[in-house]
Amino acid sequence: MKIHFIGIGGIGVSALARYYLLTGHKISGSDLTASGITKALQIMGAKVYIGKHQTKSLSEDVSLLVYSPAVTKDNLEIKKAEKLKIQVMSYPEALGKLTKEHFTIAVAGSHGKSTVCAMLSLLLVKAGLDPTVIMGTKLKEFGDSNCRIGKPVSISPTDKEKRKYLVIEADEHFASFLNYRPQIVVLTALEPDHLDYYKTFNNLLKTFRTFISLLPQGGILVTSKDSPNIKKLLKTEGTNQDFLKIVKNAKLFYLKSKDVIKLKKILKVPGEFNIFNALSALTVARALNIPDKTSFKSLSKFKCSWRRFETNKTIINKKRITIIDDYGHHPTQVKVALKAAREKFPKKKIWCVYQPHQYQRTHYLFKEFIKAFKGAPVDRIIITDIYSVAGREDLKIKKMVNSQKLVKVTNKSSVNYLPREKLKKYLKRNLQDNQILIIMGAGDIYDLSLDFRSRNKKNVRRKKVSKEKRRL
Repeated sequence: MKIHFIGIGGIGVSALARYYLLTGHKISGSDLTASGITKALQIMGAKVYIGKHQTKSLSEDVSLLVYSPAVTKDNLEIKKAEKLKIQVMSYPEALGKLTKEHFTIAVAGSHGKSTVCAMLSLLLVKAGLDPTVIMGTKLKEFGDSNCRIGKPVSISPTDKEKRKYLVIEADEHFASFLNYRPQIVVLTALEPDHLDYYKTFNNLLKTFRTFISLLPQGGILVTSKDSPNIKKLLKTEGTNQDFLKIVKNAKLFYLKSKDVIKLKKILKVPGEFNIFNALSALTVARALNIPDKTSFKSLSKFKCSWRRFETNKTIINKKRITIIDDYGHHPTQVKVALKAAREKFPKKKIWCVYQPHQYQRTHYLFKEFIKAFKGAPVDRIIITDIYSVAGREDLKIKKMVNSQKLVKVTNKSSVNYLPREKLKKYLKRNLQDNQILIIMGAGDIYDLSLDFRSRNKKNVRRKKVSKEKRRL
């Protein structure tokens, strides 16, 4: 079967494209811009069209078109597919179809989805359960991929124990996760976000309740006792009987348990939030009867996943710099990541370059961002231009908020604004030896880190070549 993906460079959509590539399907796709993700898919054999969406990107022999939720229905490729009577599905619909064919563990919540997915996936591999994984980050253990394919197994409809495991991230934006049918739901955290869609936090809570209610009889909810917002969600007054039963049988963990002491000793990744993430994975493992010995051993080896407090050393302008790449784009993520950096490097000077993600998020969570920056335990914060998300911006809001306003209202001498195009030159000139640079955001700010690190690799190669020439 030939499948075409619109928005194939997205971290979620690309994982599904990889899944179908690895299971023997022919894949094509389109995206507005090229990236490391699109290039990797091309190397794997996908035909990828870069630039403005055009009808010629979609060939007539395609059997299924899958589109990113950010793509509007008036897209030329979708219109052509409908005219040709090609089956059209959104990414959540297509992933939802897979969840019905597997024993699915869905990780949901405002933060921590990717890290819990990564921890849990590696744990299941260690336990010999051979999971299929589709997630929003890449793992070195999976060959720098956001997708892993478990071996096919022969099952009967009643033999759920032998059903192949599928681990996914269940994204709440656009209520996408209502398409999924998991057997286990992991709920990491709940905070106001995606208010461009939900409008109020109560609407978000209602949608999460609906998602949890989709668990089948015997399904398991794994979540924390500690979060006030999760406690609010789990209140059963006025809820249906299905939700009441799920809450009653939920597997709850908390940060004052004995497991925390052990996890603090063995985890290589810093921050209390990673203790929380590890507890989530550990609780799922226990629900699946995986021995603690296996779980703790796997968690002790976990280093990081792509852009989740990912640490690399490089040379910038002859100075040794530690770069931390982080995908954080919510005020709480900013807060906990900067706190973790200070805990890891208590005596070093820490810089943070932050790129706000989406004008609407910046507008709706403006006060929360101010608090996060004001209380940040780092030496310098540079806020650059907001990353505009195609198809998800309101023109009125776009005129109301910008990074300069964010800096001005923060009113802290260590928090400054700098345009995107001036960052590289400024950092090269001002960073000093043995300092820490955090590059944070869910947009294209990651290119800055790649540029610094790739230049260093080129310099290392040149030195090796020159040494070899001297030997000759």
